[in-house]
Parts: sequence; C-alpha cells; structure tokens
Amino acid sequence: MPAISPLTGDPIKRADAERLAGVLKAFADPARLRLLSLIQSAPEGEASVSDLTAALNLSQPTVSHHLRILTEAGLLERDKRGVWAYYRLVPAAIAQIADLLTPPRKRATKRAR
Repeated sequence: MPAISPLTGDPIKRADAERLAGVLKAFADPARLRLLSLIQSAPEGEASVSDLTAALNLSQPTVSHHLRILTEAGLLERDKRGVWAYYRLVPAAIAQIADLLTPPRKRATKRAR
C-alpha cells in the first residue's frame, strides 16, 4: 500500500499509484463488495465459501475466484481448517485505504473528534 495519498497535493509515485489501483480494482466489483459486506456481518466475522455461495447466488468456483482476488489484494485473510477455508477482513487494510482516500483536511477533522 502506498504511504502517500493521491489527495495530499503531492504527486503520487507511479509504483504507489499502481499498487493502490490494484487494491481499488479488487473493490470495484459488485460481487466483491457484497463478499466483504457478508464476511464483515457474519456472526464470527468470518465465512467459508459454502457460507457465501448461496447468499450471492454464484457458483463455488466464481466465489472462490473473487475471494482469491480480495485475499491477494490484502483485504481478506484466509484460514484453512481441515477441508474448509474461512475468510475474514483485514481491518487495517480497509482503514488504510479509507485514510488514503480521505483528503488531509477531512482526516484532521475526523481524528480531532
């Protein structure tokens, strides 16, 4: 994740822009946004592929594909237990993206509260 926000007024480096764009691309899909929401709202804050396929009305391979993209982007963690894999959000990664996309003045106001 880049250390500098594209909204700070300073030019963002190409490599940082490419990394941030990759993470945002993972967000930029309705099924992936729903997956993040479903996992976050699950009772234990985690879910398996089988928990998610019915809710999304998508096939298991499609859900697994989306989960892999979110995991590779650093937005989800995967925990294998026997034959099942459970996914949970990485709160620090989500917070870091929100911080990078918050203009500095708004960031200062938010922290002062």
